[in-house]
Amino acid sequence: MDILAYILVFSFIGSVVSLIGGVLLLIKEKFAIKISHFLASFAAGTLLGTAFFDLLPEAQELGQDKVDVFLWTLVGILVFFLLERFIHHHGHGKNHEDTRSIVPLIIVGDSLHNFIDGIATAATFLISIPLGIVTAIAVAAHEIPQEIGDFGLMLNKGIPRKKVLMINFYSALAALAGAILTYLAKDSIQGLLPVILALTSGFFIYIAAANLIPEIHLHENQKIAFWETVMLLSGVLVVYLVVFLLEGHV
Repeated sequence: MDILAYILVFSFIGSVVSLIGGVLLLIKEKFAIKISHFLASFAAGTLLGTAFFDLLPEAQELGQDKVDVFLWTLVGILVFFLLERFIHHHGHGKNHEDTRSIVPLIIVGDSLHNFIDGIATAATFLISIPLGIVTAIAVAAHEIPQEIGDFGLMLNKGIPRKKVLMINFYSALAALAGAILTYLAKDSIQGLLPVILALTSGFFIYIAAANLIPEIHLHENQKIAFWETVMLLSGVLVVYLVVFLLEGHV
């Protein structure tokens, strides 16, 4: 299987898997809400593991002394912060009760997020298949709890279930578009791959630390807190094991 096939298959799988959380919410709402914070904990672990075990070491190796990996990682964190700040500000301002203004912002924000995920997946496959697979796993893991939140918010705004499903399906395909465009531009971005990896690390660290981990701290029940911690550490461990097993084997 060539690189393009890997990119298309894993981007498509990621897009489909990302909808699982939303579909679960439509079928079993109480169960989906109950497990969403455990899924978020696991996703936070996979994102952090992927950033520190895979993306950053690879970016440093590719960039050598020519690219300041830590600078671009910080830029990635700040860019994602500004992006979310813009969407949050416009989605929760004076007209926060106006569904017409909120829903398009959710769609645009989610599509842009998925598009960036597609770029990250394709860019990592251009470097190595194991790196691409690990990135695809992390992308899919953090999309599931996010889709539960998106589906829930849209249903809350009175949008019919079938329409919510279609909106999120088309939004998920933005990842495929980002992946294809990145592959087509592979010759032009070859020298920028260390920067893209560092930016992706920044995105992953920000999503884990700013979006997912705060959700864990909301639960004061000791039993729930314990299992959330176990899930986060499991996410880190899974990535470590996948990186170890794939290294030199694919």
